[in-house]
Amino acid sequence: MNSKDLLLLGVKNLLRRKTRTILAIIGVVVGTCAIIVMLSIGFGMSANFEEQIASYGDLHLVNVYGGGMYGYGTGAGDGQPAQLDDKAIAAFERIEGVDAATPRLEEFMTVAIGKYVTQVSVVGIRPEVMQKFGYELQEGRLLQPGDKFNLVFGNQVPSWFYNPKKTMYGSWDGEAKVDVITDKIIITGDFEYGQKRRYNTEDIDYKEYKARGVGLLANPNNETAYYVYTDLDTMKEIQADLRKARKESVTNQLVYNNAMVYVGDINDVQDVSDAIREMGFQTHSLNDWLEAMQEQARMIQTVLGGIGAISLFVAALGITNTMIMSIYERTKEIGVMKVIGANLADIRRMFLLEAGLIGFLGGLIGVILSFIISLLLNTALAGVLGAFLGGMMGGGSNISIIPWWTAVGGLLFATVIGLISGYSPARRAMRLSALESLRNE
Repeated sequence: MNSKDLLLLGVKNLLRRKTRTILAIIGVVVGTCAIIVMLSIGFGMSANFEEQIASYGDLHLVNVYGGGMYGYGTGAGDGQPAQLDDKAIAAFERIEGVDAATPRLEEFMTVAIGKYVTQVSVVGIRPEVMQKFGYELQEGRLLQPGDKFNLVFGNQVPSWFYNPKKTMYGSWDGEAKVDVITDKIIITGDFEYGQKRRYNTEDIDYKEYKARGVGLLANPNNETAYYVYTDLDTMKEIQADLRKARKESVTNQLVYNNAMVYVGDINDVQDVSDAIREMGFQTHSLNDWLEAMQEQARMIQTVLGGIGAISLFVAALGITNTMIMSIYERTKEIGVMKVIGANLADIRRMFLLEAGLIGFLGGLIGVILSFIISLLLNTALAGVLGAFLGGMMGGGSNISIIPWWTAVGGLLFATVIGLISGYSPARRAMRLSALESLRNE
């Protein structure tokens, strides 16, 4: 028999016992749907965790600090602390997967615009890396090389400004008090600038720098929203003046507060972090937190997938039972087929095809039903499940996500389960004696 004849015969045989066939298919539907939906919840958790953590900052970014606890480390193997200097930054840039690296100098300063002031951390970085680091603008432009005393403000900073003659602190109500895109900005290390002095700081001669605001960043939830950025050389000058005013010791070797390394492919972040730690430095990235949360999601996904697999295993037993009963009912038919010269392999293929059809149809319906359930979980049931599983789901936008390869894999898996379940009955049908089959009838 050719494949077409076998297919038509297999479909005809399944339709002869509709109730039994439907029950076997339903078992596969339940098992397939259970596995896919359970796995989709795990995928949804992972995606929600990534979405939640990405809102806190850039997952491609690795923050680097001096080696060891509190800045002490193993250095380059000579027993000296690893220090963040220009040589170290150059070494970071040579690591495979690193797109950009910049040192970071930070000082807590007063920024004044007209009668309004605020205290904020001003960060000096290399202007050319801002574009590579993915800083998004709400207004204005990013820093450019040569931008001396130009400032780019984090999204939340404009709401921190206050009038020191009316109040001692800002309301931080989220509403911008000033327009930061202006050339009338003063920055200084004097925390009491523009207000009545309450501390003995008169003997410290803080410089006042005229600056210009050129940009306002867009993301209100990102960590960049809480800083003011300027050119690295500008911050070097400011920091040297501050140390001189405070009569602090000044060393010839410049050691940075920390550095930022941008990794182009998010899958390389862990490898880059490991390489930097091997150089004697400490690293931190949001990806570390994400990895821990995704590991938790994978554990939950494994448990949920196991529950679904049990359902599919029960369905496999149902297919096996269906095919064995089919053999008992069709003993005479099998005997006649053998007497008239049917190929034994064709008999085996016929029963395997019937079992495979049950698995395929059950898997196909299960996949379709899984997408329907996933849609319901993300729409009609999202509010209820979001309130119940909000913390576990990471507060993301989707509870269930079904990748295309999961749907295809579920369909193939159900079909293979059907073929495996029908293998033993098919061999039994092939080995039946033709005379015994006719005599038993």
